[in-house]
Amino acid sequence: MAVFRRLAAPALLGLMLAVAGCEHAGDRLPAFALEDAHFADLPGWSEDDHAEALGAFVKSCEAIEGQDPDAALGRKPAMATVSLWQERCRLARNTAGSNARTFFETWFRPWRVTGAGGSLFTGYFEPLLSGSRTRDGPWRWPLYRMPDGLLPLPDRAAIDAGALDGMGLELLWVDDPVDAFFLHVQGSGRVRLEDGSEVLVGYAGRNGHPYTSIGKELIRRGEIAADDISMASIRAWLASHPDEAASLMAVNRSYVFFRELEGEGPVGAQGVTLTPERSLAVDDAFVAYGVPVWLETTLPDGAPWQRLMIAQDTGSAIVGAVRGDVFFGAGDWAARMAGAMKSPGRSWILLPATIAVSLMASAEP
Repeated sequence: MAVFRRLAAPALLGLMLAVAGCEHAGDRLPAFALEDAHFADLPGWSEDDHAEALGAFVKSCEAIEGQDPDAALGRKPAMATVSLWQERCRLARNTAGSNARTFFETWFRPWRVTGAGGSLFTGYFEPLLSGSRTRDGPWRWPLYRMPDGLLPLPDRAAIDAGALDGMGLELLWVDDPVDAFFLHVQGSGRVRLEDGSEVLVGYAGRNGHPYTSIGKELIRRGEIAADDISMASIRAWLASHPDEAASLMAVNRSYVFFRELEGEGPVGAQGVTLTPERSLAVDDAFVAYGVPVWLETTLPDGAPWQRLMIAQDTGSAIVGAVRGDVFFGAGDWAARMAGAMKSPGRSWILLPATIAVSLMASAEP
């Protein structure tokens, strides 16, 4: 590592972080690399509502403050130690919303994220299903609790065929198998019961089988053109092919289990409540939970999306350094955006301003 000391600081850090990302044989780019940047480089930075992002960041602090201060935040050394984030959490809690932009610019530094595999940003939302606590009438499809001690867990086809029957794992019953399938994809949602009350359900685990996109399967079969694939087009295909719907959904062997939640909204993988339009699901192999991410991409209606988000969730289909799922919240607009979102883009992560010094120190022999 001695040779690295001859490089200018930005080049040194970029090279160090690229090495930390573990290059794959044959890749022209490392799996993960960071490039030094400035807030002036972030498109739309000055126009964002930084107070909203600050509120979401403070929610992440609920999880960060309970971690070991000496541990690394996440899996990459580039994310710094938990103690540096805990310091910023203390500052965030004492920062007024009107000073949110100054808070981020003072205590953080932006780094452009790059990596092999290109970029893709999609979306998810909080669906609303119709259901019951008992199997009756139209409510025939179960949402299961996580089995305890049952290994290996069966795949989707086996579960749908009754592999878990008689185990008392049914949490709720819903009236539409397609709605249940997409709830698995979203990971959380609400179920409206017969009396009008709503139950918030969230991710409790999965069966460990690989996730397969049924949209990609429909493209492979020539049923839907790649440019036309969306949640809406997939739903339309399933509705028009009722005899084939179950077998198509079974192509995705991954199966999600649920638990009943309390609180104001869905909880992400970080363990904190998600904030509509501010929470981002990431590949946590690269970006740690709680890290602010400046995202530049495009919505399905063509509108630019330039805002500060917080990494608070993940998903089995989110793989790569420049990859994310925007949480759009609930409602018709959220469903439309999430269902059609599949845009390239750019992202910058905000790391503690002292991280450059820490990384250079770690390079010393």
